[in-house]
Amino acid sequence: MIVDRVDVYELELPLTDSFEISLGSKHRATNVLVELETDSGVVGWGEGAPLEPITGETVESAVACAKAGASILEGRDLRDRRGLVAELDAALPGAVSSKFALETALYDAYCRERGIALAECFGGKPAPVRTDLTVSIVDPETAAAETNDALEAGFDEIKVKVGGSVDSDLERVAAVRDAGPDAEIKVDANQGWTPKEAIRFAHEAEDRGFDLELLEQPVHRDDISGLRRVTETVRVPVAADEAVFTPADAHRIAAEGAADVINIKAAKSGLTDGAAIAEIARGANLEVMIGCMLESALGLHASAHLVAGLGDFSYVDLDGNLSFERGITDVSKGPTHDLFGPGHGIVPDPDVVPDSPV
Repeated sequence: MIVDRVDVYELELPLTDSFEISLGSKHRATNVLVELETDSGVVGWGEGAPLEPITGETVESAVACAKAGASILEGRDLRDRRGLVAELDAALPGAVSSKFALETALYDAYCRERGIALAECFGGKPAPVRTDLTVSIVDPETAAAETNDALEAGFDEIKVKVGGSVDSDLERVAAVRDAGPDAEIKVDANQGWTPKEAIRFAHEAEDRGFDLELLEQPVHRDDISGLRRVTETVRVPVAADEAVFTPADAHRIAAEGAADVINIKAAKSGLTDGAAIAEIARGANLEVMIGCMLESALGLHASAHLVAGLGDFSYVDLDGNLSFERGITDVSKGPTHDLFGPGHGIVPDPDVVPDSPV
């Protein structure tokens, strides 16, 4: 199981529509794609999704770090996968997208060599994983139309992006609730509010009968005391997302009682640390959620295998692939990720992979 070659590509994925959140808008995703081949000819694939306002990475820095990580892996034995992941952590601090891409490719190749599914590395078996669908910051009419389309496509959980004007956010959520009276609704502020604004939103949403399932990252990631204030004041469960990248972050959230839920994103924590964060959260009697950036089906299936492997995730938000004009493969774009192996099961279509690595 010796790593013979690691190539890094820039993967261009145009979005069907502009994706608006409180931190800005995206019209396309430029992701990091890693191809790892062993000395026996087995190939593993990984993907990272740098998003500078959240991960602090540019595409250029993520690619550079992925190439540096590739040099660490070449010539090494995949059976020491945990040691290799630890080396990547030490060598590439803060390079979360690059490390996720490299770690996923490493695990994918390891599992393919052994003929097992990625979920089995985390104690489980492949099983269907159902996701919500996200409505970004749009006007109420568009939000209602997107909700109707989602419900017709079989989704029953909607996540609504908020974090701007509280009044505008309330009207967007009202439109989603009117369109889907029986849908489960989460809201995600992406750090956009002050604690006072978050509390006002939650109270008015309750007064208007929106029956929200979750309030995700209402305040700035560094404002842990503000996050705790919101959590202690409102009825709806509060999730820490951007506030948790590492197991140390999870320990702090748990110790300070700052949230009810921790949103694990393998795209910002990796698979190994994601599993560690889940263990910390559960040990503190916090619920766990799985989320995503703008990954294709490749990155999402790696995360979904983590869900299947660990089990017992209260919330699943793995819908990034639904935003693209064309995905990395022809995997279904419905509400359920049907998982299979070996590895994470996804091989990119050859015409999607760039002709040459960077």
